[in-house]
Amino acid sequence: MTWWVVVEEQRGSERNWALSERVRFADRETAEAEALRLAREHEPAHPWSVKTRTVLRGPGGYLVIVEGRTATFHFRVSVLEEV
Repeated sequence: MTWWVVVEEQRGSERNWALSERVRFADRETAEAEALRLAREHEPAHPWSVKTRTVLRGPGGYLVIVEGRTATFHFRVSVLEEV
């Protein structure tokens, strides 16, 4: 089995959703550890100046809410099995 960790976030001036990171792992445990690390450490495209970060765990990954000086954004970190 192959496991993927992907980060989806709003990128570009029009803030379209896109994959900003994707990494492949041979086992789920390693993928889960990397997903948590990215949820805590990934520097999102928006906002530029992060003041706070809230990490929420759900089925298959994390939803991360980042609050900047003037706006709040979010990104997803998912752990997915290749089929």
